[in-house]
Amino acid sequence: MDAKLQELIDGLNEDLAHEYAASIMYTYNAATVQGLYYQVLKPFFEGEIADEQGHALYLAEKIKTLGGTPTTKPAEVKQLSDVKDMLEEARRAEKDTIQRYETRKKQAEELGYTELVVKLDDMIADETGHMEEMERLLADPRLS
Repeated sequence: MDAKLQELIDGLNEDLAHEYAASIMYTYNAATVQGLYYQVLKPFFEGEIADEQGHALYLAEKIKTLGGTPTTKPAEVKQLSDVKDMLEEARRAEKDTIQRYETRKKQAEELGYTELVVKLDDMIADETGHMEEMERLLADPRLS
């Protein structure tokens, strides 16, 4: 296998592990959030789960199509109890994901995988929206 293609597959597997982790993080957060923000954040976190799982499914299928084997291991997930910490960690995870996808997009462009480039753009838009939602929630002065 071409070294550049293998590098892309390895990167997509890293992305896949982080999408698994995001799904776990949002599931955990939805199940454990409590206090004043429970009624707002529980459905918010639950809503994020389906997006992350959709990204994971796409990545796993693309890895297989490119000749690789999709990972089954998630990246590490922090178990946080403070609402502000949950939101800050989620924002950081979304920002990191955007950066990884930007790198993957460049790799896919170099290899001529137009469909993957377009899909990564869509996923970057999704993750940017998630990150901006976290920022709006964190702007609440009561979280300080």
